[in-house]
Amino acid sequence: MSVNDLSTLNAILNFTSFVLLVLGYRQIKKGNRQNHKRFMLSAALCSVLFLASYLTYHYFVGSVKFQGEGWSRLFYFSILISHTILAVVLAPMAIITLYRGLKGKFDLHKKLAKKTFPIWIYVSVTGVLVYLMLYHIFKS
Repeated sequence: MSVNDLSTLNAILNFTSFVLLVLGYRQIKKGNRQNHKRFMLSAALCSVLFLASYLTYHYFVGSVKFQGEGWSRLFYFSILISHTILAVVLAPMAIITLYRGLKGKFDLHKKLAKKTFPIWIYVSVTGVLVYLMLYHIFKS
């Protein structure tokens, strides 16, 4: 594996996080707290691994220029900007949400999780979309 492969790993980690979040959500809806906890902690681990991989990749590679033109640039940068802003907002929200769940403060956990979950889903999905647009769809 080379540094250039980390962009693909990042997309895989984002997608895996998305799947784990959905599975964790389904478990809590079924009332299975233990499986919910396992899936959500696994999603968090994927997100932490993603961040480490992302920072490593961009440390060595730098910025990657988007190759699309016209409407695709507007679409790409709209997704990228919303993804980036929400990823920054998500980090402390996810930490606090996980902390509250692990400490058994379930009322506070649930209240914040209702806001954290859709943001985390969006960030995970748009992370994959950004990867596809940048490295596959609009690559020259």
